[in-house]
Amino acid sequence: MATVHLSFEEMWEKIMVCDAAYDGLFYTAVKTTKIYCRPSCRSRKPKKVNVEFYQDMTEAVGAGYRACKRCKPEVEHSPHTELVQQVTSYLVNHYKQQITLQHIADHVGLSPYHLERLFKQETSKTPRTFLEKIRIDKANYYLVNSNHTNLEICYEVGFQSTSNFYKVFRRIHECTPSEYRHLHAVKESII
Repeated sequence: MATVHLSFEEMWEKIMVCDAAYDGLFYTAVKTTKIYCRPSCRSRKPKKVNVEFYQDMTEAVGAGYRACKRCKPEVEHSPHTELVQQVTSYLVNHYKQQITLQHIADHVGLSPYHLERLFKQETSKTPRTFLEKIRIDKANYYLVNSNHTNLEICYEVGFQSTSNFYKVFRRIHECTPSEYRHLHAVKESII
């Protein structure tokens, strides 16, 4: 399986919202309990200082962690889990590039039609909407953690046009990138 290039903060954000789309791409290990989980695990969230992330289960087990009994990360939940992980990994690692359904299909060895049907069946998203989600997740990170302009962020996360960036951002968050940045700056100043 391909390695996913996400920062500690990005992985932390995924586990805080229990994002099932990242299941199988990395695992969360809690030092105090010696348990590892999927990103989507609904168990009580650990303190940030007690968390380590691993790219695969064997690394976590090798470091002395055991599988969570709630999310059962060692159990495959679908015969298409590996396909979804391959597609998700490809999208996470290539989100800045112009990606077509044909590119993804070639990568996993399926026809575009079959790939889209299976991916949507498993995730309830098409590869395109999932790619948009990844790009917006990255934009969120830059909006909160950098001083880049909205235009710089738009192109940095792989959007080819600002109008599409704003349209997708509004569809996902129901606000503009500037409103999102302001809202999170206010939250940070309160904490």
